[in-house]
Amino acid sequence: MSRYSILWADDEIDLLKPYIVFLEGKGYDVTPVPSGSDAIDEVKEKRFDIVFLDEMMAGMTGLEALAEIKILKPTLPVVMITKSEEEHIMEEAIGSKIADYLIKPINPNQILMTVKKLLDNKRLVSEKTNMSYQQDFRNLAMQYNDRIGHEEWADIYKRLVYWDLELDGSTDKSMEEVFEMQKAEANSKFCQFVEESYEDWICEPSADKPVLSHQLMNQHVFPKLKDGDGPLFFILIDNFRYDQWRVISKTIGEYFRVENEETYYSILPTSTSYARNAIFAGLTPLEISKKYPDLWVTDEGDNEDGLNQNEKELLKRQLAKRHKDVKFSYHKIITNNHGKALNDNFQNLLHDDLVCVVYNFVDMLSHARTDSAMIKQLAPDEAAYRSITKSWIEHSPFKDFLRMIAENKGRVIITTDHGMVRVKNAKKIVGDRNVNTNLRYKQGKNLNLADKADHVIEVRRPDNYGLPSPNVSTAYFFTTDDYFFAYPNNYNHYVSHYKDTFQHGGVSMEEVIIPCVYLKAK
Repeated sequence: MSRYSILWADDEIDLLKPYIVFLEGKGYDVTPVPSGSDAIDEVKEKRFDIVFLDEMMAGMTGLEALAEIKILKPTLPVVMITKSEEEHIMEEAIGSKIADYLIKPINPNQILMTVKKLLDNKRLVSEKTNMSYQQDFRNLAMQYNDRIGHEEWADIYKRLVYWDLELDGSTDKSMEEVFEMQKAEANSKFCQFVEESYEDWICEPSADKPVLSHQLMNQHVFPKLKDGDGPLFFILIDNFRYDQWRVISKTIGEYFRVENEETYYSILPTSTSYARNAIFAGLTPLEISKKYPDLWVTDEGDNEDGLNQNEKELLKRQLAKRHKDVKFSYHKIITNNHGKALNDNFQNLLHDDLVCVVYNFVDMLSHARTDSAMIKQLAPDEAAYRSITKSWIEHSPFKDFLRMIAENKGRVIITTDHGMVRVKNAKKIVGDRNVNTNLRYKQGKNLNLADKADHVIEVRRPDNYGLPSPNVSTAYFFTTDDYFFAYPNNYNHYVSHYKDTFQHGGVSMEEVIIPCVYLKAK
């Protein structure tokens, strides 16, 4: 590895000889210059890894030299050193994007700490991250191999997401394969847990169960509808995972403080057509189909999208059922123009008690990634997919919407209807032409697997899962882990097209354990 190169500009540079010798003894090359103009000449001619600038130099000041260096090398880290503690000098230096700010008198270890922080930070953090994950690896494995409940599984998933994000930022990728194997093993155990527990969650009132989709509004939203607190903004981002929430939380943190960050469990199927209707109705899909047959559309064939046309009416009926006498509005945002129109109408929203907004961007992104080779190349893995989500937050009307809520001291709940999982393996299934098109679950008559029954949850009694049965012989099949369904006809082409895409509808931690976050304006 080549030695790092440091440029140090100070009009009393000869007095700093002991510091320079100290750094050279630590393995750094140091180029000393007596003025800001000399520093600029050196930056023009040579490559440096870091620059130390004295703020008060004869002739060109450190701040003036800083401005020129930033034009020449915008990404070159510059550390300002000064005797002055005046606030306006600090603010000007920080505003000029300095990397650090040191006040004289300084000591050699202070200088060394700054150098290591700026030049060795990634290596040191990577080494510490990998070591810490190795230490936690055994703890996680012991926990998910024990008999645990839904709260412990949510905790395991959060910890796996934490390590996923930490290892993603590491320059040392040696632990990535180990992590992926552990996540797959944990997911397999989680799917077994769901298969063993789900019927009790639906059918047994006294069972120890997580908050499920149809309980979300009553458990987490309606209790926050208090007089005098102003409107509550309920924002549902379709197809949004917990790891995506973690990467956008910093951006949202510009405007809001997190009052409560929880997870809840999506019902099965983990699809928009079932989970989101359940959220707004406060009922299971079976209960919706029985109580409000006028608002339930069959899931057979290609009619899945049609199931979500009645969310506003379902919410209206749930509010009435819960005796919530509140003024509410419902808005579905599919395009940027929809988002801008919502923002333009913002002042009128302040007259509502509850403002429900559904953003479909992430769901559309997952579909576009499946069908577009270019988007698949832009987002080849989870890390890149998270990055695109963050970019959308930064540059869409959604961020402006949040800013306006914060400026009006509003309260926000951000959640989703389900997550998604990156699928890699196929399961052969056969069924008639009315079977739905979703890759992670199938619903219809005459459903049968064409290969082994592993990695599939087979439901022949849909009512036990809170699901409607359009026909007497209706069954539901859910894939687990990273599997998806494919038909024997044209099997290889089908698998090639859908392998390594993000899908939802089945059972995995990513699809089932999803965020629900309560925010208040700063």
